[in-house]
Order: sequence, then structure tokens, then C-alpha cells
Amino acid sequence: MKKYGGAHRVKNVTGLAQISIDLKPARSVSDVYINQSMDLTNLLKYIEKKKKTGDGITLFHAFLTAIGKTVYNRPKLNYFVADRHIWEHDKIVLSFVAKVSFDDHSEEMMVMIPIETNDDIYTIGKKVEQKVNSFRKKHSEGVSKKGANSAIDVFGKMPNFIRVPLIGFLKWTDKKGLLPASLAEDNLYYSTMIVSNLGSIGCGAIHHNITDFGNSSSLLTMGEIEDKEVILNGKKETRKICEWGMNFDERIADGYYFAKSADLLQYLLENPEELEKPIGEKIDLAEIR
Repeated sequence: MKKYGGAHRVKNVTGLAQISIDLKPARSVSDVYINQSMDLTNLLKYIEKKKKTGDGITLFHAFLTAIGKTVYNRPKLNYFVADRHIWEHDKIVLSFVAKVSFDDHSEEMMVMIPIETNDDIYTIGKKVEQKVNSFRKKHSEGVSKKGANSAIDVFGKMPNFIRVPLIGFLKWTDKKGLLPASLAEDNLYYSTMIVSNLGSIGCGAIHHNITDFGNSSSLLTMGEIEDKEVILNGKKETRKICEWGMNFDERIADGYYFAKSADLLQYLLENPEELEKPIGEKIDLAEIR
């Protein structure tokens, strides 16, 4: 069994970091909120250009690629706290919820996208399309779900006197890193970061609390894109601005680290050609701000 779905302990933790964990042992009371206005003007032009060449790149593919590249360059974003210790995921995995069809009563599926060092916007786009299309095809054919997607259906239909103690036991195994591998499969709470593009449904960005179950220490939402006037080089310009709501577990890094990570994310969205380079390629943060 892979502990915590595949992770290793972080050594040489500072005294301040350890005490902060002792003072705030729960993730749900340790999350901090960051609002960031992201300028997507260049990114939208880039995507429109790629559509004309038939590359099929979407805004969400770009978001996932930029986030993955940010995590590779800011490794503490791949940390989490469990059983009063800091751990690091063995892999970077981004997760999101996809609807089987676009209506009020449609089922939702948890989707996990592993990010490799040689990935780029093209390979990540293909991973997303393949995973979502596979889920929808299996659903239309009546093929049984697997992993956490299947377990949720089973556990949710149990009577209270069975379900409540069972979930309590599973929460204990989760805390100790002993949750069965089948329940960590396709489980968005066992990922580096949970992502939600609320702008695609005409909604603004929100701050959604991170949960004590699982080991995901951050959650990002993107809102609608709006035309806003900004001052650039002393001149007023209309730019395409998107609000992002970011939640982080403050025990894995300090505010400066999160702020620099947001700067890197903005840099990548403003320079979308960087998304065509391998995810694992390092970026010199000194050149960003």
C-alpha cells in the first residue's frame, strides 16, 4: 500500500512550521485566501490563434498547464500535512469535477490528471480530453464506475447506522495513511490541487474551503472573464481580466511563497508560449518581478 496515495516525509522541518501544525492540527482551520486578478488578454489571443491551426487547445487546458508548471517550480505547493507531519506527494496530480452531461440532474465524476516533467499544453490537453471522453462514453454504455467514483454511490445509499461508523473508520485510515488504494483512485481529495473553472458556467470565482479528508492542500477557482480598464505604462487600456480565488493550507509555506507562486502563474498566463515548453523546465523567478 502506498502511504497517503504515494508520498514521502519532508525532513528538516523548521521549528516554527512544526509548532504551527501543533497549534492548528486541522487543515480546515488553516486555509488562507488569496484573490488574484489574472490578465488573460495574451492567453486568449494565443488560444484563438491555435484554434485556426486546428490544435484544439482550450482555456482550461492552458490553466492546468500553467498550474502544473507553477507547482514544478514551486515544490512546496505539492506538500500536505498529515498526522502532524509535512509530506510531499510523489507526483503532481491536478483534479477537477466533470459533469457527464450539461443539465441540472447530470452525474458528476472526479477526474485526476497526472502531470509529468515532459508534459506541455498539448499533452495535457490530450490527457484531459481522453479522460473526460472516456468517463462519458462508459456512462453512456452503462459501464460500472471504479475507485472513489464507484464507492461514493455505494456508501451514499447505505443506512445511517452502517454508513456513519464506516465513514468514521475510513477517515481514521485516511489520517494514518492507510486508506485502501481503491478509494484513493480517482479521488480528487488525493491530489496536489483541486481546480474549478467556474467561468465556464457563467459564475465568478469563489473561495471553496479545503477539507480535512485526503491530502489536497490547495483549491483554485477561476471566474468569468471581463473587460476592465487598467493603466499600463501610463496609458489606459482595456484588458481581459479573470478573477481567481485561491485557498492554501498556510502550514505548508508562508505568505511570501504563495505570493511568488501567484506571480509565476500570472507570468505564465501572460506568456502562453511558455506553456509549449516541458513542464519540468525551470523558470528564473528573479526575472518575473
